[in-house]
Amino acid sequence: MRAILSLLIATLLFVSPAWAQDTDAIDAAAQAAPDPEDASTTPRTYPLDRLRAEVVPLYQDEVVELANMWKSHLREAVAQVEQRKLSGAPGSEIADAETARNAIAARLAIVVTSLEAKGGDGSAYRNYITATSGVNVDWFDPQAVSDYATAWLVSPDGGIAVGLNILKFLVILLAAWIVAKIIAAAVRTAVRRLPKTSSLLQDFVVNLTRRTLLIIGLVIALGALGLNITPLIAAIGAAGLVIGLALQGTLSNFASGILILIYRPFDVGDAINAGGVAGKVEAMSLVSTRILTFDNQVQYVPNNSIWNNVITNITGLDTRRVDMTFGIGYTDDIAKAESIIREVITNHEKVLAEPEPVIKVSELADSSVNFIARPWSKTSDYWDVYWDITRRVKERFDAEGVGIPFPQRDIHLPEALRVVVTNE
Repeated sequence: MRAILSLLIATLLFVSPAWAQDTDAIDAAAQAAPDPEDASTTPRTYPLDRLRAEVVPLYQDEVVELANMWKSHLREAVAQVEQRKLSGAPGSEIADAETARNAIAARLAIVVTSLEAKGGDGSAYRNYITATSGVNVDWFDPQAVSDYATAWLVSPDGGIAVGLNILKFLVILLAAWIVAKIIAAAVRTAVRRLPKTSSLLQDFVVNLTRRTLLIIGLVIALGALGLNITPLIAAIGAAGLVIGLALQGTLSNFASGILILIYRPFDVGDAINAGGVAGKVEAMSLVSTRILTFDNQVQYVPNNSIWNNVITNITGLDTRRVDMTFGIGYTDDIAKAESIIREVITNHEKVLAEPEPVIKVSELADSSVNFIARPWSKTSDYWDVYWDITRRVKERFDAEGVGIPFPQRDIHLPEALRVVVTNE
């Protein structure tokens, strides 16, 4: 490990900044360092990733030596900036020197971060970086601003690095989007092959897969952009705990949504009566279910309200019994009325032969004798059967002289009434 440190120190000590070294110095550095790549690398362009990797295995005292070496390089770079300012050098040369100085300061900061992670005190180094780095540009001088912007744009640690990072960021996002789309399609195909899998569960699994991959891609892209994502992930975890405590009701809806997906009491397209709302299920999230009511209103019902109450799946089965009641007068012929009802029901084209319709006298009510009729139909034909039979029975009763009585009430008085007529 000390050999690695010695090699790194030898490389950077024998290599002076690009703006101050000549061919002889480069040759001398090449002879002193066994690695040709080290001989051609100046402090301002020393690879950041390589430096981060090299400081990881070092002990604290070795990191201190490395920090002192980079501090020495930073001092030389600061001196170059000040010398060029005093000598009246062109703004482009000053801007280039400042860019080089800031590049070395960034590398020193990497070493200091490693020192602090291993228990060392990096405050003195950071104070020196703060005091000597930064950009001093006369923003009211267009030429100075232009020179600095040009130098920053062509700097490996400036515009070029930022441009490459942005390009990597966009490429990773695009790749994550494509991969998420492909895998989501594969997951959808696989889930559809599972027996008795609802559309709600399919959509949930596919959307969860796609969004998870996109989030992972975003985190990787942010890392490629140069951001330290470790504090971000820690902050997300802490925020998740706080949000979870604050949104207990929403989490209850979330849990209910998971249970609905698992037990599948209904599916997209089913007509249901749940949570006090009756209508057709259009979509469902983990928080709420979107229901289109029969009078064409869209209602969003919390999943907790649905799961914790009775759920009636109106279209859950292919067939359905149509419950109907018909009343006749007490003086009408019961057998005739029953024959009319049975004939109307059995002759209806949408009534199923099996199960066989049930027609019985069910009640001797206050004003009528009531028949129950229980034909069966396809669920989709329920209302057609109900409305058609009701109309046809009424028409046949009228044609056959079977009455449908109005409500009647008999009043019995304890004594006769005396009617008094007055002429006014």
